[in-house]
Amino acid sequence: MNAKPVPRTELSELGERFRREGRRIAFANGCFDLLHVGHVRYLQGARAQGDVLVVGVNSDSSVLRLKGPGRPLLPADARAELVAALESVDYVVIFDELTAEEVLRDLRPDVHCKGTDYSTDSVPERELVKTLGGSVRIVGDAKSHATRELLAEIVRRFSTPTSGTGDPATSSREKQ
Repeated sequence: MNAKPVPRTELSELGERFRREGRRIAFANGCFDLLHVGHVRYLQGARAQGDVLVVGVNSDSSVLRLKGPGRPLLPADARAELVAALESVDYVVIFDELTAEEVLRDLRPDVHCKGTDYSTDSVPERELVKTLGGSVRIVGDAKSHATRELLAEIVRRFSTPTSGTGDPATSSREKQ
C-alpha cells in the first residue's frame, strides 16, 4: 500500500506536523464505494493542490445513510485500502459523520477539494474551511462517471439471460 492509514485520533497531530514542516495539506473525501476513473481523476486533481493529500473515506454507516439500502458494496477498510493504493494519495482516514466537518476541524488542511459535481457555493463544509483559514477547490474531470450509473450498467448487462458467457453481446451473437 502506498499511503498510510491514519487513525482518526492521530489526525490533529498529523496536520500539526505538516504545518511545522511547511507542507501544504490538501484534503479530499468521499464514499469511494466502487472505485472508477472519476475517483482517480478527482484524487489526482486534489493531489495537485498540495504537498500532501489526505483522503477521508466515509464509514459503512455513513455510506448507508448517504446512499441508501444496499450500500456500501465494499466495507470501509477495503475501500480505504483501494484509495490508499493510488499513487496520488498519501494518507487515508475513515470517518463516521455525514460531512467531513469534524475531520476538517482536526486536520485543518490548506485546501479542501471536492469533485466537479459540486460548485464552491454548494460544498457543505465551505464556511468551516474559510473559518479555518483554508480554501475550497473544485477538482477532477467533468462529472460523467457515477457509481450509481456503473451499478445500473452492471445490473443491465448481467441480468440479461445468457448462454453462460456472462456477456450479453456475445450471447446475442451466438443466437444468430
